[in-house]
Amino acid sequence: METPTSPITLSIPSNSPKPKPSQSQVDSHGSHPLKSLNLCIAFFENLDSLIPISDPLFISKNSTLLTASLDRKLVPCIEILKKILGNEENAKDLIRLLCRCNWVVTRDPKSRLLGNIAFMESCGIVGSQLSTLLKRQPWLFIVQESLLRSVVARVVEMGFSLNSGMLVHGLYTVSCLRNGTISRKLDLLCGFGFSGDECMDMFRRTPGLLRTSVEKIKFGIDFFLNTVEFKKSVLIHTPWILMHSMENRVSARYRVLEVIKSKRLLKRDPSFYDALILPDNEVLDKFISRFRGDAEELLVTYKAHVLDSTDEEDS
Repeated sequence: METPTSPITLSIPSNSPKPKPSQSQVDSHGSHPLKSLNLCIAFFENLDSLIPISDPLFISKNSTLLTASLDRKLVPCIEILKKILGNEENAKDLIRLLCRCNWVVTRDPKSRLLGNIAFMESCGIVGSQLSTLLKRQPWLFIVQESLLRSVVARVVEMGFSLNSGMLVHGLYTVSCLRNGTISRKLDLLCGFGFSGDECMDMFRRTPGLLRTSVEKIKFGIDFFLNTVEFKKSVLIHTPWILMHSMENRVSARYRVLEVIKSKRLLKRDPSFYDALILPDNEVLDKFISRFRGDAEELLVTYKAHVLDSTDEEDS
């Protein structure tokens, strides 16, 4: 019969070093993760009271912000972004930027952010244009510089000049759309009888035109060429009118002017183009309220789209 053995006990000398946390328990700077987490939280809370750092949903969607290096990434990146966005009043823009694209501050700024900013500034995209682009397309600031350069090169090939005020608008549109989408939109314009050069001219004058839906472009071109009977040259030189709300602005003003013409309220027929570019208050003064006897009818005509939508909701 074996003699029971007593349990083995290990004694640690009082002067022995304390066990160290494993590598997984220490961040890249040798700091304890809990301490780093608390520092990150305190940092964001100090940025602005509007940052919902205590919101579980915000934390779950932006957890990478709390694990990024405070000294090497978060602090320098945010200081760079704040400088681009402007004064302290733009704190809301910074918050929206972090909520929309938090990875813009989770990389070492020397790796991409600073280089891309320097490249865009060398192209003439500076000041408010750089700030606007950052808010609209933050991914352009942290892609590989070679990719950014290729996008800018394509924009230049499409006729935009470096250091021109329109370059940033062309860059924004091209960076928003796939190559196939751009080609389809240009083909759509050509389908209405515009030449390739005319289509590109329209794009360079109003880059946002290609971000407009196919349906809206079709309806607008058809309305201006066939209903209003504008010459194509009007759309070539002022393509931005295709981006107006067709129902709230274009059709509404056209209906009012048609009533004015039918009633011969003016000695000379008013110019629809002139009416189209006026602000709302001037349209009301010049084409509605001045005709006291017909003001009610003109106003109903002007607001017909609102009344129609109300009737549909009530039915």
